[in-house]
Amino acid sequence: MSDLFGVAGRVAVVTGASAGIGRHLAQSFAQAGARVVAVARRREALENLAAAHGVAPVVADLAAIEDFTTLASALAEPFGAPDILINAAGVNHREPYGAITRATWDATLHLNLSVPFFLARALVPAMVDKGDGAILNIASLQSVRAFPDSMAYGASKGGIVQLTRAMAEAWSGKGVRANAVAPGFFPTELTQRVFGDPERAARNAAQTAIGRNGDLDDLVGPAMFLCSPASRYVTGQMLFVDGGFTAK
Repeated sequence: MSDLFGVAGRVAVVTGASAGIGRHLAQSFAQAGARVVAVARRREALENLAAAHGVAPVVADLAAIEDFTTLASALAEPFGAPDILINAAGVNHREPYGAITRATWDATLHLNLSVPFFLARALVPAMVDKGDGAILNIASLQSVRAFPDSMAYGASKGGIVQLTRAMAEAWSGKGVRANAVAPGFFPTELTQRVFGDPERAARNAAQTAIGRNGDLDDLVGPAMFLCSPASRYVTGQMLFVDGGFTAK
């Protein structure tokens, strides 16, 4: 069973690995025996992660990259071609719709939606050559629900669900599966405003079926499942990890 649900020995690229969900998944996969390539803009945070968990740091501003083929080559240098890609980099400016500019709209859609596609497309050929690969995208409650002051973010996360399906349709027949997890309310840098308000955090917790907000460890099992052989017949799916928020 450990082989079925395990990622030991597999090469996993995790974007957004300097903080939040990306960092937690990077260190968790490393602890599970994966050879992790951690990608983010912040060099110091990546170096600290590398020192603590033995990941290979790659400093890159994904939003500014033009040639993802070159980046794919750099990501393969530490351990060889990746078997797993976790697209966890993202941004949410939390602007009222009237304050959204073309620049912030484009920046949100580019990092949250365009980058996962172009990076995956650059890494997929090596996965196809191996006959096996797993892509895990990070969706959101806002993939299916509208929240205030998050129109651009919600549009990008709605798009990531359809992108995941399209990836599955294009690549699963060649051995590369694509799925997404949709976290509920989790404390990260992107949600500091929410969790900095105890009353608001409590209201969110009360809206779940379980009755609490998420802990980042709650995401590890679902992510491991969707990146391991245990999910070899699962593709194009979105798994809510939300304590039952969307069930109510």
